[in-house]
Amino acid sequence: MKSKILILFVAMGLSGTANMVCGQTTAVPDTLSKYILTPKAPDTPRINGAKVFGVRPGSHFLYTIPATGVRPMSFAVDHLPKGLKVDAETGQIIGSIKKTGEYVVTLIAKNALGEARRDFKIVVGDKLALTPPMGWNSWNCWGNAVSQEKVLSSAKAMVEKGLINHGWQYINIDDGWQGLRGGKHQGVMTNSKFPDMKALADEVHAMGLKIGIYSGPWVGTYAGHLGSYHSVNYHHGKYSFVKNDVQQWMDWDMDYLKYDWNPNDVYHVKEMMDALRSHKRDVVFSLSNSAPWGDASQWEKMANCWRTTGDIKDTWENMNRLGFNQTKWAAYTGPGHWPDPDMLVVGMVGWGPRLHYTRLTADEQYTHISLWALLAAPLLIGCDMAQLDDFTISLLTNDEVIEVNQDPLGKQGTVVKENESVVVYAKPMEDGAMAVGLFNRGEKPTKATVT
Repeated sequence: MKSKILILFVAMGLSGTANMVCGQTTAVPDTLSKYILTPKAPDTPRINGAKVFGVRPGSHFLYTIPATGVRPMSFAVDHLPKGLKVDAETGQIIGSIKKTGEYVVTLIAKNALGEARRDFKIVVGDKLALTPPMGWNSWNCWGNAVSQEKVLSSAKAMVEKGLINHGWQYINIDDGWQGLRGGKHQGVMTNSKFPDMKALADEVHAMGLKIGIYSGPWVGTYAGHLGSYHSVNYHHGKYSFVKNDVQQWMDWDMDYLKYDWNPNDVYHVKEMMDALRSHKRDVVFSLSNSAPWGDASQWEKMANCWRTTGDIKDTWENMNRLGFNQTKWAAYTGPGHWPDPDMLVVGMVGWGPRLHYTRLTADEQYTHISLWALLAAPLLIGCDMAQLDDFTISLLTNDEVIEVNQDPLGKQGTVVKENESVVVYAKPMEDGAMAVGLFNRGEKPTKATVT
């Protein structure tokens, strides 16, 4: 009988300090370094990230082995299925698998100090996102001021600052890239801020990362750009260009779609799902925002992620309210379908050209990351990656915390005890362990017990 391990996250509410100017922090608080708790990764190789990966038969396969340790490092994979190959220098696995089934391979990373091996399950079937997606999204830092240059900068930073070695994969462009309809598919083309979307996607893929795009089934998006419908009415129009737009995204080699409107409805979700699945390229399908609870069983079947909330802000009141209100979605959480309480508001954010350091204190940020990990929520970084500070990097590269989020069982942590300011969460893990979170949402230290 397997022994059970208790993993504790201890998080407190409203303590810590930050430099404030007119209600916003303008630089990285100089006190944050003393709050770093994540141990430095060893120089010997260690393989991190998810232990399972889903792909459809015949679809393009791209996965970068996430490994920490001193470089140079070489990579290999034992028992790799037919159709795939690994680059020994970069650890990128590419190709395609035609036959459905489960393939257990062994990932291998070597450097001058040693070797690491880890089993990795490739599931070829009809499900994507077998663990919650991990990546970056442009909205919470750049808003409508996003540009090709800024997106590329964030992709480079994800590699150079080492997040790719902990399982972070996606670079997602939010609202603000769209121009007019045109091209051979009459799809929405880019505006002047994105001179060459295909070249951008190629650069991101060459780094071993994936790239995502944004749209919505209204005539116009929230930021005032073209959506996937056409009519004189701003909202749902008479003429659908969904198939046209999807074909254009396929030509650009997109891997992720954020589809954004309110309220989400079954008709437009199914229309987009069918259009995406009609192509060989695998695209993670994410709905935004505030998906109605009454259709939870439909979102579970048709989308890989769906927003359960309105937009998050970098305040304790907002993050606290959104994060601690997810238990009702637990029954619909699992491999391939993840309720989403919105993006991570750590680091330099701003929703536009001017950025500021998050208004969450150090303790509030530990609460934020720990809770999202226990919830099995998608982890999408919302800050300017090029300005990542050491404290934020430490939050985003704690492999024990990431492992809780990426556990293959895919269970959402739920409330098992609540007493005044103390909330206790428990999340069953695949190996029989139980991840437990002890949260103090109040301003004073208090005691919490768990059996």
